[in-house]
Amino acid sequence: MSLSAPEVWSRLLDRARQEVSEQIFRTWLEPTEALEFDGKTIFVATPDRFAADWNESKHTELLTGLAPIVLGHPIKIVFRVHEDRKRRSQMDLFVAPLPQSVATLKAPSGSTNTPLSHRYTFDHFVIGKSNELAYAAADAVAQAPGKVYNPLFIYGDTGLGKTHLMQAAGHEILRRTPATRVLYIGTEQFTNEYVAAIQSRTTQDFRRRFRESDLLLVDDIHFLKGKEATQEEFFHTFNALYEAGRQIVMTSDRPPSDIPGIEARLVSRFQWGMVADIELPDLEHRIAILQHKAQMDHLEHTVPESVIRFVAENVRSSVRELEGSVIKLLAYASLKHRDITIELAREALRDKLRIDGSSNVTATLSIATVQKSVADEWGVTTEGLKSKTRTKTLTVPRQAAMYLCREVLGLQLVEIGNSFGGRDHSTVIHSLERAAMLINEEPLFQQRVQKLRALLESMK
Repeated sequence: MSLSAPEVWSRLLDRARQEVSEQIFRTWLEPTEALEFDGKTIFVATPDRFAADWNESKHTELLTGLAPIVLGHPIKIVFRVHEDRKRRSQMDLFVAPLPQSVATLKAPSGSTNTPLSHRYTFDHFVIGKSNELAYAAADAVAQAPGKVYNPLFIYGDTGLGKTHLMQAAGHEILRRTPATRVLYIGTEQFTNEYVAAIQSRTTQDFRRRFRESDLLLVDDIHFLKGKEATQEEFFHTFNALYEAGRQIVMTSDRPPSDIPGIEARLVSRFQWGMVADIELPDLEHRIAILQHKAQMDHLEHTVPESVIRFVAENVRSSVRELEGSVIKLLAYASLKHRDITIELAREALRDKLRIDGSSNVTATLSIATVQKSVADEWGVTTEGLKSKTRTKTLTVPRQAAMYLCREVLGLQLVEIGNSFGGRDHSTVIHSLERAAMLINEEPLFQQRVQKLRALLESMK
């Protein structure tokens, strides 16, 4: 049974949503509409020429790479302006798009693979204090795969460049030795393919595909938690590759020892080589990242230096959030037909900006507001929530406050930890998981959190 254009596009978008930030998805991919599909090419409508060009240059590679995974065969994707909007005037913010030089992996025979992003190279990675150790380790792996730092385990909060570094190592190894069999996969995809192999009785083919690779890149290894059969399979895959002297690189949102539900023998192996973390970039690093992005996208004359600094000073959560802010700013400028200035940036990014020198706020709602509301509800002090004290009278409301900061303000783990006495992000993860468990198991705790959430949402 053949799929209609909307069905094909819906499947692709559902999978793409897992690969890009929610902001990018809503801004660029969600407003699109599938027009027609002839079995080989899908034609997709966008609201205007700006969106068509942007999706063509930024997202075509990702979407075509996902097609064999979700549809079972490759397709071509063509973006075009919606017919009834072709007469709409535009403010063209770009020069000609960059040439599409895509480095696609040469996967083992008979396998399909997601290509490495052509933007995720060492040349496009901006080094700073927060990531220099991880960069040095990834570069060393690229110079001598399987000989130093095997495995390489990179961890840090979402959107800080873990995947970029891992794929950069893959690109460099392929550049040096084009015949290298490189396999890049997310842990969820590994699990799904393993389950499918069991169902179709093709586990031998599955094992051969992974164990014959020369370089295995595994994203988000923390998603192995609680999946006993998949952990067993990955354990044997890891051993086979390691004993053969083949390189393994993994990423996670926390160090190996802090991943719950992972077998001790796996944790031990993850720590055999090099464990490197990536932290939140400081101001100078954020400015350098934005300047590099402006050069890559030919925006040096479109986004002034003063605006770059303004964005860097006010958007502090992650590299992905920084880049998303620039995309939003460009789209806003195009919509309003105005040049990019600090005033325009203040309008476009009002939901991300700092107010009265206090960081991490959404509109008039701040971390301090969340902490005060929770402290009042539990009858404790805000100082107690930030303290190192671990008595139950403080740990429970502290977990509730962290949970609300994540859910209502959408803050990154590092930001939350810094606001609660400088706790590291693995401690924050534990608090969030504990709060989620209490919500499911303790009706009174659930009632209190829901009441506070409604109150805080009303302040936005």
